Amino acid sequence: MPSFAPEEGVRAKYSSIAGIDEAGRGPLAGPVFAAAVIFPANYSPEWLPLLDDSKKLSEKRREELFILIADDPKLYTAIEQATAKEIDEINILQATHLAMRRAAQALKQAPDFCLIDGLPVKEFPFPSNGLVKGDSKSYSIAAASILAKVARDHLMIDLAKRYPQYEFQRHKGYGTKIHLEALQAHGPCPEHRLSFRPVQNAAEAHQG
Repeated sequence: MPSFAPEEGVRAKYSSIAGIDEAGRGPLAGPVFAAAVIFPANYSPEWLPLLDDSKKLSEKRREELFILIADDPKLYTAIEQATAKEIDEINILQATHLAMRRAAQALKQAPDFCLIDGLPVKEFPFPSNGLVKGDSKSYSIAAASILAKVARDHLMIDLAKRYPQYEFQRHKGYGTKIHLEALQAHGPCPEHRLSFRPVQNAAEAHQG
C-alpha cells in the first residue's frame, strides 16, 4: 500500500513535492495523459487510506477518488496530455515524458521536487527522481495515477460519441478483439496512433 515514506525521504531538502504518473501508454488510440499532485506537509485527509495504484481499484472507486482528489482545496493538481499526433511524431516514450513535463509545469504551485512513477525522466524541468512502481508506494503518485486514468477514460468515452464505430467507451483505445475488428472494418480515425503496428496494418489495408 502507498504511504508518504517516499515524500518524507526528500522532505528534509524539499518542501513542495509532486507525485507524477501517466495513463494510456499502451492503447492504439487517444492521447497519453499525465497528472501531478502535491500534498501539503502533514496533510492526511480521511480518504487517504483508500488511495492505491489506479490499476488495483475498481472503476467506481477510481471515480469516487477522482472527485475527492480534484476537489480538495488543499491539494495542488494538474492533468495534461500529449495527443495521438504528438505520439506519432516523437514516439510514445517521449510523448509520455512530454505529458509529464506539462503536468508538472501546469501546477499552480511550482514543485521543488517531483517523484515520477517509473524510471527517471531526462531534462525534467524540476529536480526529480524516478520511483519504480511508485503508484503502489507513494500517496502523491497514487493520486496522480487516479487523476490521469479517470481523465483519460472520460475523454475516450467522449471520443466514442464522435467515432461510435470503434466503441472506445468499452476498451478506452486498447487493442482488444473488438477494437482490432473495428480497425479492420473501418480503418483508423484521426485519434488512432499511426505509429503503432496494428494501426499501420489497418491503414495499409484500407489504402490498398
